[in-house]
Amino acid sequence: MPHPSIVSPEEWQRALDALRVKEKAATRARDALAAERRRLPMVRIERSYTFEGPKGARKTLLDCFDGRRQLLLYHFMFGPNQTQGCKGCAMVLDQLCHPAHLYARDTSFVAVSRAPIAKIEAFRARMGWTRPWLSSFGTSFSHDFGLGPKEPEPGRYQDGEDFALSVFLRDGDDVYRTYFTKARGVETLGPVWTLLDLTPLGRQETWEDSPSGYPQTPPYEWWRLHDEYGS
Repeated sequence: MPHPSIVSPEEWQRALDALRVKEKAATRARDALAAERRRLPMVRIERSYTFEGPKGARKTLLDCFDGRRQLLLYHFMFGPNQTQGCKGCAMVLDQLCHPAHLYARDTSFVAVSRAPIAKIEAFRARMGWTRPWLSSFGTSFSHDFGLGPKEPEPGRYQDGEDFALSVFLRDGDDVYRTYFTKARGVETLGPVWTLLDLTPLGRQETWEDSPSGYPQTPPYEWWRLHDEYGS
């Protein structure tokens, strides 16, 4: 299999030092983006949304903050007609940090899907997750946030939707949406992609700029639920 050229330790260090200059520039650029993100205007959420949780529990969007000031809400792709959750979204939830680290900065996390809560709970049990995960089944929540069809009449649910992240700020009982991203924007939620980017072979996906002969497969197709990889 092709691999990078083999050089002396001195040559390797010079090449690494040159790369480090670019990495530092990228770090400063990310810091500047984060500073700009913190200054984005926000929009007040006027509608009241109620989600269903385990054992018939009901939670409003305001309740999802659990008394904290900030809320990260992951729009998990799992429609009413799907038998299991999205593999990419499952990879995201697999990678989330211990919630205590977010709580220490007055921030809560919740996942929301359009699937009925019974389906969500069955899939959550299979995956072994304890994260808060609520159902927006029968509501216009996903549609209102630009991620799915408006719920049609009962018995005729459609699944066309997307995955994304919304960020909210609470001021008293007022809730504001401050940020939104989807597609590759959600890669920052987990380290799998970052860790693979540090390796010589990278993510091994066909879109990457890698030397000729490196192993590559179509993106998304290699992803599995964590209990489906086998040996």
